[in-house]
Amino acid sequence: MTWLVGGLGALFGLGMFLSAAGLRGGPSTSDKSRRPRFGRSNRQDFLLRTALALVCGLAVALPTGWLAASLLSAALGAFGPTMFGGRAARRRQLERIEAIAAWTEMLRDVSASGAGIQGAVAATVPVAPEPIRPQLEALAVRLERDRLVPALRRFADDVGDPLADLVVAALITASAEQTRRFGDLLSSLASAIREHAAMRLRIESGRARVRATAQAVAAISIASSAGFVAFDRGFLAPYDSLLGQLVLLVIGGCFVGAFYLLGRLGRSVDPPRLLMQEAAEMGT
Repeated sequence: MTWLVGGLGALFGLGMFLSAAGLRGGPSTSDKSRRPRFGRSNRQDFLLRTALALVCGLAVALPTGWLAASLLSAALGAFGPTMFGGRAARRRQLERIEAIAAWTEMLRDVSASGAGIQGAVAATVPVAPEPIRPQLEALAVRLERDRLVPALRRFADDVGDPLADLVVAALITASAEQTRRFGDLLSSLASAIREHAAMRLRIESGRARVRATAQAVAAISIASSAGFVAFDRGFLAPYDSLLGQLVLLVIGGCFVGAFYLLGRLGRSVDPPRLLMQEAAEMGT
């Protein structure tokens, strides 16, 4: 019976996660046309959340046999990565922004010597910052057998950052219109990108406090509940009845919803990509 309760709880938690994902909405039309809807990273995230929902649901169902507690635990497991994870991804994002700014400055310095855009890109590949070096190496290979504009657009897709789109748009404009003050444009872009990185760092510092508070509240609540189950089951005896289970489901649902919203407060949302918008406008 407890295995059935745990399984139902895990399915409920997974259903709550999928419902929240549907309410958030999917990618834009242009993004759907150019990227797979269920890529490797999304698949791994789905499998991780499913496994956490199963484990948490069973971990509560086995000692208690409570359906409501199993449902709530499975929901917490499914939303756990949102509330407790993401630090490495945020750090990589900041490193990528700084790498884009450094590469833009390299392009400015190389182009000042009279090299064309294609030559400047090729010259920066060996000394490019590590976060975007694989994408630049692929760009250099494409430039040997493809035209400049399609290769640059493919590079922007590989990086997948709105700031990289700005640099690529500047390179495409310069290649089409032979801009004379190309170095000044790249200098302005590099300065703006570095200011954006500094702003993001300040925002992340403020959001880190929100995430820490949410994580501390969640950890204390989970630890307290586990302590009562392990050492003072008599205190939880009222929840053995059907009415107690309903009350537990309502109260716990409020906690789960609050934890999820606190986790979302600590996340940042990237602006829409410039080149994706251009592709959508060209397609209409």
